[in-house]
This record gives sequence, structure tokens and C-alpha cells, in this order.
Amino acid sequence: MSKLVALGTIALDNVNTPVGKVDDVLGGTASHFSAGASPFHNVSIISVVGNDFPEEHLNFLKSINADVNGIEKIDAKTMRWTGSYEGDMNHAKTLTVELEILNNFKAEVPETYKDADYIFLGNTDPDIQLKVIKQMKGPKFIAMDTMNWWIDNKKAELLETIKHVDLLFINDAEARQLFGIHNLKIAASKALKYGPKYILIKKGEHGAILFSKDWHFTIPGYPLDEVVDPTGAGDSFAGGFMGWISKVDDISESNLRKAMVYATIIASFNVQDFSMNKLKNINMLDIQNRYNAFRDIVRFE
Repeated sequence: MSKLVALGTIALDNVNTPVGKVDDVLGGTASHFSAGASPFHNVSIISVVGNDFPEEHLNFLKSINADVNGIEKIDAKTMRWTGSYEGDMNHAKTLTVELEILNNFKAEVPETYKDADYIFLGNTDPDIQLKVIKQMKGPKFIAMDTMNWWIDNKKAELLETIKHVDLLFINDAEARQLFGIHNLKIAASKALKYGPKYILIKKGEHGAILFSKDWHFTIPGYPLDEVVDPTGAGDSFAGGFMGWISKVDDISESNLRKAMVYATIIASFNVQDFSMNKLKNINMLDIQNRYNAFRDIVRFE
């Protein structure tokens, strides 16, 4: 069986949306990614938490069969994010973020993780992402994500790290920012020249586009009656994508297209409740029913 490893943050979130408000819920890239991947494949997590991290959240990660041996616990405060959403909820407003714990994050990969076939490098310092890559033993497929803060503050390091991955997850605004080009097809072409085989541009509720040098594939978002909390949608999307390709151990074009659909379905569940509350309560039948409905939505012959 293939092995899937994910580097990412684990956080305590305070979130306010037009639908409601929650405090100290489980958040962070690694958490949402692992929950998104869990219907398909278990995840081995590389992350860090403080001594204030609630045991119940660690137990949840274990309950979805995540390997938590790569989560460092140090004498510091767990990362915290406070944010709000308004209107169409397409963009989060960060009110406060506490990142001090990352200054002491060693990102040491456990020996049992180093032979992983599939690796996801969640949004974090590109130097940390590259450090993890250099500790791995010949992975089959590496994907990474990033955000505007790293584009603004560590662009050179980010571009260096991109050279070492197979797929770059990035949203539309970040793609335009990173390459200074409004046209997403041209921005993707520039990104591909750095070395990745694929660029996956996320467009929120409007779907996603997967580019390679020879082809591209576009899908819409899954239509929902109500969105409760968009936090972690992109990370759960990546979890669904990487979870699926790890499950079937197939990185062919046809399967990458299929992975995008499963990723979209997983993200659509994620946004229907706060934190991972919705993902906790779905099964493969729920996913397949939504997959079949999505196939009917996009059918044109």
C-alpha cells in the first residue's frame, strides 16, 4: 500500500461567518488535509503543537487513522487563527494570527515516513517545505501549496522549492501575484517552466483548473444551497486529491482528472459546517452519491 505524508500546520481557530461563530475549534492545513484525505487514505502528519493543544483534537486525528508520530509537541502556544467572513464568503479576513510556535518547528521527518510515495507540502515557509523534501527517499509524487504571504516575503525561496515538486496547488489570485500576469493560462505556463509537471489553480466556488504542458482540465465548483464556513476548503480539496491518487496509486492524466472531481466533492462537504464537523460524518456512499450528481451536472453529450 502506498504511503501519504503531509507537512502542515495544526491550529486552534476562532471563526465568525454570517451563519455563526465558533472558538478554539480544530484548524490548520494538516488537519483539514488529513480529514479530506481520510475517506480514501490515511495520512502521516508532520506538524507541531503546543502543550496547550487539547487531547480531544489529537484523538480526532487518530480516529481518522492519521499517524500522529510526526507531530512535535513543544513548550509553546499552539498556532491560533482568528478570522471572519462576510458577504459571499469568498475571502477570509484575518483578525489575528499567532505563529510564534513555527519559529521552533524543526520539521524533522520520522524514519518511518521517509519512504513515502506521495507527499503534500502544505502552506508554510518554503525553506521548511524544501527541508522536508530533502529528507525523503525518492517519492513518486510531491505536491505543494503556498499563499500570498510567502509570495510577498520569500519569493526567491518559494520559486526554488517549486522546482522540486510535481504539482503546485495555488489559487487564482496567488497565481496572478506570483507571476504578475492576469491571464491564468499564461501564468500556469510560466509556472510549469520552473519544473512542476502540473499546476492546479483553485478558484473557490467557481471550481479549479489543472494545467500540464500538453493539456488542461477545468471543472466547476459543486453547487450548494448554503455555505457555513469556507475555512480549510483548499486544504480539504488537496486532501481529497492526494488521498484519491494515493488510494489507487495512479498518476495518469485520466486519474488526475478524476482526483479533481473527488477533491471538489470533499471540499463541498468541508464548507457545510464549521471546522471538520461535516467531514467527520460522511462516508463513501455520501461521496459517491455527490460524485454521481456532479457527473450529471457536467455531462454535455
